[in-house]
Amino acid sequence: MTMDLNLLPMFLAVAEEQSFAAAARRLGVTRSAVSQGVQRLENACAIALVVRTTRSVRLTESGEKLLATLGRPMAEIEAALEDLGGQSRPAGHLKIAVSSIADAFLSGPLLGGLAEAHPEITIDVTVSDDTGDIVSRGFDAGVRLGEVIEKDMVAIALTGDQCEAVVASPSYLARHGVPQHPTELVRHRCIAWRPAPDEVPAPWEFDEKGRSFAVAISPQISTNDLRLMLRMALAGAGLTYAVRETFAPYLESGELVSVLDAYLKPYPGFYLYFPNRRNMAPKLRALVDHVQRYRRGQRSN
Repeated sequence: MTMDLNLLPMFLAVAEEQSFAAAARRLGVTRSAVSQGVQRLENACAIALVVRTTRSVRLTESGEKLLATLGRPMAEIEAALEDLGGQSRPAGHLKIAVSSIADAFLSGPLLGGLAEAHPEITIDVTVSDDTGDIVSRGFDAGVRLGEVIEKDMVAIALTGDQCEAVVASPSYLARHGVPQHPTELVRHRCIAWRPAPDEVPAPWEFDEKGRSFAVAISPQISTNDLRLMLRMALAGAGLTYAVRETFAPYLESGELVSVLDAYLKPYPGFYLYFPNRRNMAPKLRALVDHVQRYRRGQRSN
């Protein structure tokens, strides 16, 4: 491999400053020169060293390894550069931020299949509804509803369109009646999801003859735990609202009943997303390929 070692100071400045603009000021060159220099280094190594978004800059796992070698003798540095791009088998620590409502990803088979196929990858999943920048938080990828993913991310479909459902147990509906219109929910006991302790519960959104509207319910029970919402609904504590696939087994068994279906319309489903494809680390490529195979299998069933 032909390697221009003069590119290393640019990489080091970016790594230490965590900013291309700050690195350029430190080196007395343009930001474009620093960006192009780091890109040339990545191309020579055949792997991404830095993750760039419009909001933040951070090192990849390979970038961290290179940074750790830069204090060593030059012969060791050259060997490390050769080694960065030589990893063909997926390996390393893969960090994924996943929405708590992404059942298709969290249910087990998809992640279990990834672990089985790639035993040299260690998988770290953080279940969180924080919609902040995954790059600045140190994640390789995330799983979210398509409508909340930043425009500068690459997104791979994990599911088809989704639809919400309002459900309750037969015993609750027998005691309190079946709501015929979303506005009647204000007279019912409701179990609502809230994203954080200091935030109000999310409104329940509906559609009537092409007009979207939300009902600001006053829940008797609110939580950030989807499983608790499900358990409370099964126990007859009230009506709750979430992605329909969450309730699918209980709707099929009759333990829960879906109401107000005519007022609920589909929307874009869940996506795996990540910053870019260029010089993608093998561990991330393995995840992307696995998700695409899983999706094709789901569509064919």
